[in-house]
Order: sequence, then structure tokens, then C-alpha cells
Amino acid sequence: MISALNRIPEKVRRIYLIAICGTGMGALACLLKDLGFEVAGSDQQVYPPISLLLEDKGVPVLEGFDPKHITLNYDLVVVGNAVRKDNPEAVRMRELNLPFCSMPQAINHFAGLGKKSLVIAGTHGKTTTSALLAWILYSAGLDPTYIIGGILKNFGTNYRVGGGPYMVLEGDEYDTAYFDKGPKFLHYDPVAAILTSVEFDHADIFSDKDAVIAAFDSFISGMSSQSTLVAFDQDPVVRELIQNRPCRTLFYGMDSGSAWRLGNHSAVPPWTRFDVMKNGGLWGRFQTRMIGEHNLWNALSAIAVADALGISPPEISAAIKTFEGVKRRQEIRGCKNGITVMDDFAHHPTAVRETLRAVKSFYTTGRIIAVFEPRTNSSMRKVFQNDYPLSFDGADLVCIRNPPLLHKIPVAERFSAELLVSALINRGIDAHFFPDTETIIDFLVAAARPEDLVLIMSNGGFDRIHERLLAAL
Repeated sequence: MISALNRIPEKVRRIYLIAICGTGMGALACLLKDLGFEVAGSDQQVYPPISLLLEDKGVPVLEGFDPKHITLNYDLVVVGNAVRKDNPEAVRMRELNLPFCSMPQAINHFAGLGKKSLVIAGTHGKTTTSALLAWILYSAGLDPTYIIGGILKNFGTNYRVGGGPYMVLEGDEYDTAYFDKGPKFLHYDPVAAILTSVEFDHADIFSDKDAVIAAFDSFISGMSSQSTLVAFDQDPVVRELIQNRPCRTLFYGMDSGSAWRLGNHSAVPPWTRFDVMKNGGLWGRFQTRMIGEHNLWNALSAIAVADALGISPPEISAAIKTFEGVKRRQEIRGCKNGITVMDDFAHHPTAVRETLRAVKSFYTTGRIIAVFEPRTNSSMRKVFQNDYPLSFDGADLVCIRNPPLLHKIPVAERFSAELLVSALINRGIDAHFFPDTETIIDFLVAAARPEDLVLIMSNGGFDRIHERLLAAL
């Protein structure tokens, strides 16, 4: 019964999205609204920026998952990957025999028809790289469609319906839906793809690193001989994965034999300047407001794809210079009494380390105060317990919040914020444990000094700590 209904009818007018406030689902909802469909959905514990995006678009969001929300008035239900089979709305959907599909299925059917997909995959850098590539295409007049896991400041949205030939997609390795446990990116057939990195993550669905590698292996295996894969040469897993593939492969990074290499680069606030080498020769000089070497790798991969699509160096340079970045990626939320508050999405140990290394090169006059909320399904598990202590060396002061949703994790698998703080202190780092957000704010109001940067890292709303801290300061 489920397989028969897991399809999209020929005629669709009203669409309901379960778990509508996920970043991707919210983008899809707005995109469907722009395409002329009647759209509604439900979610719980809603917070900005996606909630505001939906509100501005006029998409009704019903609070909680209630079977009464699901009626025969809907022609199609899109089920988010956070939705379990026993979700009350999913149960009701099946009782009513309503047609349903996953988010990637909906994207392909409603947005991707006739488009050439450009897919950015990898453990790190997907959102920023996707956003930059979309902006390059837009700036070059190619009018792209895109669906990305973060809000582009240049557009104010994380989606766009374009009339051009290309669709930029953030290729997520996370599972698709309760009825489709394969990675989302397996639904896409890219003419070009970027592979930034492969590390263990998503401990709630992947048993170990080998399982993660297998997912990316499936993605690359599905690429045809007519497609191009742009792969990072500094990641040994990536290098191993792309051996003997039918698709055209271009390396980017630092190796002398790679087609695209990062040349000289320097931080000259508010700019980062960098040279790009192609096939051993200087190809162009660029400047960007993004900071950190990891963002230069992101830019380099986007440049490689843009060049393969025939976009000229001057057009690429102009786009990179005017790219405003992505919300929640090194986003300055405000400055009070000389104290700067920055928001970042970093949560994986590698992302935390690289983000701190990046801001250290730009904020040199004051201290770097790192505030970290372990909130993802991986960071709340002890899989990274021994990795996180090595990630905070770039900070002068560290504040670790007790994971707010730790009760969802089996006791034997739980991450310990107290042990992390102890390990950091043993490394000579001034670190402190906090049971809740309120005590962190009180501590920072007393401890922060003019010229300090308070870098707040979380993949969630963090109890609106940014606005509350700025108000308290």
C-alpha cells in the first residue's frame, strides 16, 4: 500500500508538508507557493529564520503534529525526513490513502523538470559552496533555480525559482524519509558535482565511518561519464573514493598535480585576497568577505564548476566580491560596548576547529570567546568526546552548554559536556561548563571586554542567546 501511494499524482493543487520548518522543507514549501500551489504544513518548536520566511510567504504553519490537520482536501503530502512512521499525521495520511512523497522527490518533480542539476556534497562546506555557486550563476545572468540549507544574504531566501537551465542543490547524505532510508543525494542526477570532504557524522543513522563512506560511494557511482566531479585533494577519503570512476574528475586544493590550486592568500580585513591557479598557471586574483582557509577551498570548488559551465573569470570575480554570505555562517549579529557577537552553524569537531582558526586571523586585537551548544544527534553522543578537546585551541575562553536534548540519547551513548570542559582545562584552556543558556549570558556579561569576539556555535536556535546577550550587554 505504501509503495503504491508513494508517488506524485498528475494533478496537484493543494500540498501539505509534515515537518515544514526544516531548512530544506521550508525552502520547498516557499518554492511550491511561488509555483502557484496552495501550501500548508505543520511542525513543532518552530524558530527563525525559516519560520519567518514561511510567515512572509503566507504559508500557514500548524503547531504540533495532529491527525486532524490531515484531510482529504490535500492532493499530496510531502513527508520530511524528521518524521517517523508512527507520527500521528503520517499515520492519518496512510489511513486516508493520500498520495505522499519525500522532499527530494518533490524537488525533482516540481522544480527540477528540464533542469541540469549541480550538486554540492560532503561533510563540510555544502551550504556555503552551494550558495556561492548559485550567486555566481545568478550574477552571470544564468537565472538559476536553487534549494540550499541556509539563507543567502544576497537574496534573503534559501530557495529560488529561476528560468535558466541550472538547478543548484545542496546534496545531503542524511536519509530521505521513513519509507526511504537512502541518502537524499541519491535522488539527484548531476551534470556537475562537488565533493568537499568525507568524515563521520550523523551518528543517529550511520553506524560508523565506513557506512558514511558507502553512502558517498553510492552517490559517485551514480554519476555518468558525461558528468563532472570536482573533488578536494586534501581529503584522503575523497581521493580514495573517486578512483576509477567513469565521470570526469577535477581535483582542487593544494597538490601540484591538481587542476585547480589555491595560491597566495592573505587576510586584509574586511577582505580575504587569494590567487587561483589552473593547470599550474595563475588563472585569477580574487577577493571575498568570507574568512578562513576552509572558505577559500569552498570558493575554489565553486570557481572550478563555474569555469566548466563557461562563466568567464571577470564574471566569477565580480560575483565572489559581491557575495554576502549565508545567515548563521560567521554572521555578525551585533556589536555592543565594543563586544562583537557572531553566530555560526559549526557543530562537527572539524567545523568548530576551522571556524575558530578562521576568526582568529581576522579578530586579532581582542579575545576569542567560544560558546558551544552540542545539539546535533552526533554531538550529543560520545562519538566525538575525544575529538572536541582538540577543536578549541583557537579560543581564549570557552563556554560549553549542557546539551539541551540529552534525554533523547540512550544513557550509555551520551556525550558529557563536563568531561569536555575538564579535558580543555587539562590542555590549558580557560573553559567553563553551564547547565543552561541563562547562566552563560550572565557569565558573558561579566566576563566579556571591549574588542572581544563572542563566537556562538550551534545548529539550533540556542534559546535566542544572540539577541538576549546583546540586550544584556
